[in-house]
Amino acid sequence: MQPKLAVLSGPLRKSEFPVAGVLSIGRNASNSICLEDISVSPSHCRIASDNERFLLTDLDSESGTFVNGIPVKQRVLAPGDQIAIGASLFVFEVERSPAPARSAVQLDEDSTDGAQVEQLRPDELLYLHPDCLAALPQPERLARALSTLLKISTAIGSIRDVESLQWQLLGMIFDVIPAERGAVLLVEDSGEDAASPVAWDRVAGPDHPVHVSRALARRVINEGISVLENEGLKLAATDSAILSRSKLAHSLLCVPLIAGGRVLGVIYVDSCNPATTFSKDDLQLLAAIAGLAGIAIENARQFERLGIENQQLRTEVSLQHDMAGQSPRMREVYQFIERVAPSESTVLICGESGTGKELAARAMHKNSPRKDQPFMALNCAALTETLLESELFGHEKGAFTSAICQKKGLLEVAEGGTVFLDEVAELPLTLQAKLLRVLQEREFVRVGGTRSIKINVRFVAATNKDLQKAVREEKFRGDLFHRLNVISLTLPALREHAEDIPLLAELFVVRNAKKCNRGIKGISPQARACLMRYDWPGNIRELENAMERAVVIGSSDFILPEDLPEAVLETAPSSEAGQANYHGAIRDLKKQLILSAWEQSGDSFTEAAKILGVHPNYLHRLIRNLDLRVALKKNARA
Repeated sequence: MQPKLAVLSGPLRKSEFPVAGVLSIGRNASNSICLEDISVSPSHCRIASDNERFLLTDLDSESGTFVNGIPVKQRVLAPGDQIAIGASLFVFEVERSPAPARSAVQLDEDSTDGAQVEQLRPDELLYLHPDCLAALPQPERLARALSTLLKISTAIGSIRDVESLQWQLLGMIFDVIPAERGAVLLVEDSGEDAASPVAWDRVAGPDHPVHVSRALARRVINEGISVLENEGLKLAATDSAILSRSKLAHSLLCVPLIAGGRVLGVIYVDSCNPATTFSKDDLQLLAAIAGLAGIAIENARQFERLGIENQQLRTEVSLQHDMAGQSPRMREVYQFIERVAPSESTVLICGESGTGKELAARAMHKNSPRKDQPFMALNCAALTETLLESELFGHEKGAFTSAICQKKGLLEVAEGGTVFLDEVAELPLTLQAKLLRVLQEREFVRVGGTRSIKINVRFVAATNKDLQKAVREEKFRGDLFHRLNVISLTLPALREHAEDIPLLAELFVVRNAKKCNRGIKGISPQARACLMRYDWPGNIRELENAMERAVVIGSSDFILPEDLPEAVLETAPSSEAGQANYHGAIRDLKKQLILSAWEQSGDSFTEAAKILGVHPNYLHRLIRNLDLRVALKKNARA
């Protein structure tokens, strides 16, 4: 079979390139393998055949060329060698050498009876405790080990991709420890078992998984110890098929990957060759490599998390909208708008009154291909049926008494743009049927006209009512509901993302202070506490009105509790440690007056309202805001 390079990770992942003659690799398009990676030099390296050998030569690249994690200038490649160039990782294959990406990890139940076992606690790892290095024998071996650790730490410190780091780590280990098989298993957040697709069997081939003892892996993870076993690992399974197709490990090493006091996973290597027996020095070296790799893996994970977060923030910045809020619920709304805006699908926006449905519709229009065309909004609850039909479809001259000239409707004016139908649940049934035809056929007829007019518009509808309930009650056409409900978005009520209240309040204060030409420095802590306690049934619109009122009637440099509407103050928290203040005393006095009037009236809302001199509806609101319902029920039972 012709030699080839298989790509394990990077922009050309899962590709394969035959190695014939001279194979050049670099960023320039003239190379045999062109890598669009800024860390790759224009002419990075080349592979050339030399008397049945394949020689890799680095062409003085800026970031270097690594073979099995070690930087090289020139090296003869062997089957299974891993070549790292920038963010790409290749494996060199000759004849029927294994494709590492296909190897799998198989966790087996096993027994270690009769095995020669060595185990090291974290405080016994010599390479990770500099004060212990002086006690190590064989200076030559020590120098080689320290040199290897230095090269590995230099190589893995710049890798930012976790999967690529795992592959290169295995290559580095095979360069210094005579293992036949290996795996890097990272602990998943969802369970105790470790799992990873990164496994490498250099002998048996791609169809043979790397068998790892489940009990051994759990023990290393739970206790954080490093284990060496020789001549004794036996599978507990009695399946002869398993025993026939896989050799038992004669010698194995298993060490934990630790970072910040937390076990991230394990490194496992073994050998089935009786002539290869791992020593305690191999265990110390592998444990030291794992100590370096644990920090590198944690840094790579953090880098990936920051990359994802950075991408989300960039998406939010690029999304044009006039909405405010940074809570998780609002981030979900922004992400939804960013995904839906480029499409042509009809969108139905649901949510309570005052949650910003029109702002969401405008954001979809601003971020769509139709952004340079008109955005036409129509409140379906604001006009009578006749005027609404004329406003939507337009009319011909003489269509009715006051139609003194032809008029284009919103559908016609919005050609190429977006039509926003607010309070669509208020449409009369006759207009619902006409709108259904417009949605189906994309054409309409003016009032009093006979000619069909084709249109190209996108429809966005909004409602604060339950349309499915309206369909069941036959107040809204089911076929129109399904036409409108292609994609639906429900905006959260303000109480569902209360963490955005301070941000929104400050925004409204700044906006209204500018209009009123007032210099306001902010909102006082007491007023902020009142805002956070109130449940805002009118949502963002009510908050905006409350802040406008506070700016207009306030007289200090800060918004104070007395500047807020009475409804907000009625639900304000009582003062801490029983310290009386003006607003707390007023609230307590209101409670006492209502309870006293309730007792005098004989548990009658109407009579209690007369005694207090207020309207019964206002009394109901006071009882709700002051949370007096339980107390009144107790008095009624008594």
